[in-house]
Amino acid sequence: MVDETCKVLEHEDIGAGYRSLALAAPAICAEAQPGQFVHVKVPALEPSALRRPFSIFNADAASGRLELLYKTVGRGTLALNAVKPGDAVNVMGPLGHGFPTTCAGAPLLVGGGFGVAPLYFLARMLKASGAEPKLFVGGRTKADLLALDRFAELGVEVFTATNDGSAGVQGLVTDPLDDEMIRLKGEGKAFELFACGPDPMLKAVALRATGSGSKGWISMDRHMICGVGACYACIQKTVRGNSRCCIEGPIFRAEDLVW
Repeated sequence: MVDETCKVLEHEDIGAGYRSLALAAPAICAEAQPGQFVHVKVPALEPSALRRPFSIFNADAASGRLELLYKTVGRGTLALNAVKPGDAVNVMGPLGHGFPTTCAGAPLLVGGGFGVAPLYFLARMLKASGAEPKLFVGGRTKADLLALDRFAELGVEVFTATNDGSAGVQGLVTDPLDDEMIRLKGEGKAFELFACGPDPMLKAVALRATGSGSKGWISMDRHMICGVGACYACIQKTVRGNSRCCIEGPIFRAEDLVW
């Protein structure tokens, strides 16, 4: 973990309240793993304001470019909207435990809304290891399906689902996921599940992993205030008792979670 003052490279509105932020963060990028997060000190807030946690969308160790994908949902992210290229932003990270970047079977990545954020970095690393991940992403509408072009550039096959039917299958993201799991089982092929998104989706994916005897890696989103395990605000129940998402997580094995 490092505390790094980062120059803003790009900051773009990508629609429907979502934004993309790119920072020059060579020290953080050198250590970052998919599924980890960073803690950002928002410049426009008062000095005593708490940092805000963001999943790492992408980290390029060669260029030192760190990318975050976020949604404007409160005072902190609204204030973050104001930073512009050339500004300095203090960032602490990388924090937490990430996803494994190798896979014994077919990697099936499942995201909901901006829960897709850590899955791009994961897909890139899995591809580098020789795996062929597939992405299953869902949202309320087409506008909630993020960064699909970036996954396409990686050569990742993408399956979409929306509640209103504006893109992909009308329904839940688990619908196309179930079809793929059935196909793989029928062919006698192993698979692993990697998920990030809202709790109901995470529970559904975790239960599919444990029910099928497959490995499942679940990114739990809790209110991470300090980011270093001191405040105990981000507790997740597990079979071993209460775990801190910022230290023991945010990635947990499906079989370890208590819902």
